[in-house]
Amino acid sequence: MCGLTGFWQFQESPEQFLKETVSSMAKIILSRGPDSYGNWVCSQNGLALGHNRLSIRDLSSAGAQPMVSQSGRFIIAYNGEIYNTDELKNLVKDISFHGHSDTEVLLECCAAIGVLNTLKKANGMFAFALWDRQERCLFLARDRLGIKPLYWGFQNGNLLFGSQVGAFTRFPSWQCEIDKQALASYFTHNYIRGPLSIYKGIQQVEPGHIICIKADKQIYNEAFWSLNEVLNKTKIDSRPMAFLEDELDELLRDAVKSRMVADVPLGAFLSGGIDSSTVVAMMQAQSTRRINTFSIGFNEAEFNEAHHAKEVANLLGTDHHEHYFDEKDAINLIPNLSEWFDEPFADSSQLPTYLVSLIARQQVTVSLSGDGGDELFAGYNRYVLAQKLWKKIGFVPLAVRKTLAHIINSFSPKQIDFLSKVIPASKRPQQLADKLYKLASVIKADRQLFYKNLVSLWPGDIQLVKETYDNFMFPAADVDLDYISEMQFIDTLTYLPNDILTKVDRASMAVSLEARVPFLDYRVVEFAWRLPLSYKLNQNNSKLILRNVLNRYVPEHVFNRPKMGFGVPIGDWLRGPLQEWANDLLSEKKLKNMGLLNESPILTRWREHQSGKYNWQYSLWGVLMFMVWYEKWVKN
Repeated sequence: MCGLTGFWQFQESPEQFLKETVSSMAKIILSRGPDSYGNWVCSQNGLALGHNRLSIRDLSSAGAQPMVSQSGRFIIAYNGEIYNTDELKNLVKDISFHGHSDTEVLLECCAAIGVLNTLKKANGMFAFALWDRQERCLFLARDRLGIKPLYWGFQNGNLLFGSQVGAFTRFPSWQCEIDKQALASYFTHNYIRGPLSIYKGIQQVEPGHIICIKADKQIYNEAFWSLNEVLNKTKIDSRPMAFLEDELDELLRDAVKSRMVADVPLGAFLSGGIDSSTVVAMMQAQSTRRINTFSIGFNEAEFNEAHHAKEVANLLGTDHHEHYFDEKDAINLIPNLSEWFDEPFADSSQLPTYLVSLIARQQVTVSLSGDGGDELFAGYNRYVLAQKLWKKIGFVPLAVRKTLAHIINSFSPKQIDFLSKVIPASKRPQQLADKLYKLASVIKADRQLFYKNLVSLWPGDIQLVKETYDNFMFPAADVDLDYISEMQFIDTLTYLPNDILTKVDRASMAVSLEARVPFLDYRVVEFAWRLPLSYKLNQNNSKLILRNVLNRYVPEHVFNRPKMGFGVPIGDWLRGPLQEWANDLLSEKKLKNMGLLNESPILTRWREHQSGKYNWQYSLWGVLMFMVWYEKWVKN
């Protein structure tokens, strides 16, 4: 696991300038690879590659980067891990490898059979820049699911590329211009949707894509894997679930086993939920030693799963480590968030994710994670909620639903609170006005917009960014899908890479820890999309087939409970120990002086949250994280 960065000026440049500049850029992302630094430059083309190494496989200098192929034609700077190196080695003839790093195998395979063919055969998480001296072209590639990040874009005719956009700010002619469309999208979901970045002109390489930039600045962008293509080729497997359980067990065990290959200590995150418990169970079943496991707990009972994690760890016989997260941890961590998340990012579980990574890094250099299981096996509670709601209102004509939404919105919160008093106190819903307004926002939409409104943090009719609305629509599948599968499809292409995987990558890399995600082995992904929905979800339980597989390792009573998620009591903390900090950032003066946001809806929600009348924790956290980011990367 590493960090790469570089630039291409498309004209002759002094070697000293190239080396000094790329070294300065690489220092910004030093935590991604603190073990060693290397660069490779070509003054004739004005090209520079920089690489920070976190040594995982082949700790010797034979694994150092940037790496030059034995033919001398190709040079690579690479971040990630390839798990099927033995298979790829068989495709390379007449090569005597200098070491046993996956970097060398990836590089020589690209040289032998071509970049595109290599990517189609490689199983792993990766992002890399590969320079072809002969053709004078630069390849930028990112893994199928977007586990590893890669950004690129032009400024003043210069091509910039790298693992994180923060590195670009050290390029001499860097111009910081915020992309308002990306910002509007950010406030909707608390993450920036790909392929956008927070900066105008800079974008993400899309998951499963390879980009080729030629010396004449022609650009070719091609997908080597896409979920739509998988769906087009997939036929639902209607064999009895028991047969498919065996196949899933075998696939997951192999995915876990291949991700246990490392020349450094290895462990796993363990929340006690189904996904992480499955990963840990399969690790321990295939290990001759006690696996190190790590979890975070909360003193607030409604957020705490640590006791469940400890029970799983005791049953499996792991060497378990836990830490209870509190407001003091939050206060200590918040000032550094913008260092690690160098774009606005506001999934509040970024805090415990960083802390569990920090705890893990004290014992191990690699940690396996259960991320991806919810998207693949329909694990999110919102899937069931959305399906139930849509079944109730989907048949009602859109015009009628819009009228009903208009009627709801015509009542003020005070009026709704007054009318709600006719409901007995014991049966009266908490924050009824908030729930009714949310309902109004979703019932006035068609099926896809219905889901977008359901997961949005600010209503679409609130213009939070001046002169800009979020007009993004979710990607659509090429094939007909049931409603739950459609939401899984959307989340796999948006929420998974831009929120979940971004959070895990930045939090783990901040402490120089490599996080691996067995559920996102592309073979497991393709298998999951062959399953009938009834094998994943019924009215009472999600992840049905995965529960059955886990039950082979762990008794059902240990994991058979409602899903909690990785929540944080941000709402209470914003009224308590974080209030002064937040009040300063959300001052009317600061918001006005920035000139980007309409302060009125923000200040209204802040007052309502402080009064205890509404819980606007997630939408306010998004604004706060943007303000923290702005003061670090723009204002300064």
